[in-house]
Amino acid sequence: MPGRLEGKVAIVTGAGRGIGRAEALLLAKEGCRVVVNDPGVTVAGEGRDTSPAEEVVAEIKKMGGDAVPNFDSVTEMATGEKLVKLALDTWGRLDILINNAGILRDRMIFNMTEEEWDAVIAVHLKGHFTVTKYASQVFRQQRSGRIVNTSSESGLGNMGQANYSAAKEGIVGLTRTLALDLGRYGVTVNAIRPRAGTRMTLSPELRAAMERARQAREAGQQVDTQTESVIAQIEALKPEMVAPLVVYLCTDAAANVNGRDFLVGGNEISLMSIPHREKTIYREGGWDLDSLERVFPSTLGAGLRNPAPPQPPAQPS
Repeated sequence: MPGRLEGKVAIVTGAGRGIGRAEALLLAKEGCRVVVNDPGVTVAGEGRDTSPAEEVVAEIKKMGGDAVPNFDSVTEMATGEKLVKLALDTWGRLDILINNAGILRDRMIFNMTEEEWDAVIAVHLKGHFTVTKYASQVFRQQRSGRIVNTSSESGLGNMGQANYSAAKEGIVGLTRTLALDLGRYGVTVNAIRPRAGTRMTLSPELRAAMERARQAREAGQQVDTQTESVIAQIEALKPEMVAPLVVYLCTDAAANVNGRDFLVGGNEISLMSIPHREKTIYREGGWDLDSLERVFPSTLGAGLRNPAPPQPPAQPS
């Protein structure tokens, strides 16, 4: 039985490991030919290694599919053009783009360097633009195409990830605008906020805690139940459980799904709401400070809660 994407061609960025790898493999299983992009960098975006992309290509070919590797960084405009050209030169077409590449440089905002900010924005946010620009030119001309972008729940706010959060929520805004720009040409653009146990989520600290818990269990010692719970939850969130929604959004069955973002992971898929005005106040002639002090607390400010209220200074140890 032919796959749902038989004869289609896809580009998947960051496809050497984790979620990108799972996406590339499932696309191939459904008959898609895949450009596997991954420079093989560390979680922090350092170093180079061609083996992750090469291994995914080998897996796809072993299952009877077709794929080619690419090892360039999506931070460069030339890479976007090169990836699209690679797909067209190899198979004569392009139908799908999965923007997935990403890195982490977590740090509290008061300690974050300019380089840490720029590096994360470049890979995540600019990296979505560099490939989408050239893919959209093909999609517009052929009046068809599917784009799936990768955002994150961290875009809703996550301590110590100002750069990552800004990039990921920027991707949602980009997705909604791309959907408007390209929808008239038969192109859909959606985003996911994945939950999965990958290099990006399994921090060195958490990996160390997992190893300590494993050793304690083997030694017959009691393990902290909270640690065990966190470990169990993360271990259950396999990258392969994210890929089906991504591939579904690339099929004809999802032709009317455009400009939306989804939380996906484990057993859950949720459609995220589009922000709207919760409350509005109106005053003829506009607002002044006296009026706002009088009206705001009982209207717009009613029920608002500070998610991070002030804390007393830490006592020296």
